[in-house]
Amino acid sequence: MISFFLPLSVVIAQDKEDITEANINSGAIFDDKVLLEGYYQKYEDEIRDVLLAMISDDSIGSYKCAAAVKVFTDKYANEVLSNEKPNILRILIRRLNRSDSPFVQVEIMHALVVLDRYQYFESMVPALIQKMDHYNPVVKEMAYNDLLEITKDSIYTREARIVFDTLRKTFFLSRNRLANVTTPDIALQNKLDLLRWSIKILGTQELKRLPSEVINLL
Repeated sequence: MISFFLPLSVVIAQDKEDITEANINSGAIFDDKVLLEGYYQKYEDEIRDVLLAMISDDSIGSYKCAAAVKVFTDKYANEVLSNEKPNILRILIRRLNRSDSPFVQVEIMHALVVLDRYQYFESMVPALIQKMDHYNPVVKEMAYNDLLEITKDSIYTREARIVFDTLRKTFFLSRNRLANVTTPDIALQNKLDLLRWSIKILGTQELKRLPSEVINLL
């Protein structure tokens, strides 16, 4: 596998099993976003089969695996031939089932939707919406960005309905807290943005199905 070295002015991201004194001094090992972006840059020129081999490797660290999945999704997922999909889907689902890393989980959920939107939208998109409530802000951001990517060109009622119904349940569960909100924080604003996308497709009649606390924020 070819290694790519970043300029000295850029923090060289290391996985947690690769901690060095330089990274301890810089504080980079405590920044999930820096680690993930660093590995993404390191792997972005790898060929598809190398990335899939990395994803299949049980010994690889979570940051490396998440970055490999993201590179695969960005560069290759839309080019996979139909006869190749079953094997690639098995690799991703196996890794999803074995990983307890939210970074890996989020990236694989996105990859599955890109590879087979009809089969995986209904199960993976609600799971990504749930990740928007994760305690780690990087996981929240990753999930939201992936959902934006998934929904940006969609005009399908079925998909909008899945997003709307998932958010509607979430808002009903948190309606007491929402009653005291006047200015949404970033996490809530991101949910409201996705809700607006779904209503744009489904129609404004859906507003009456929402809690009044949400309508006030919209």
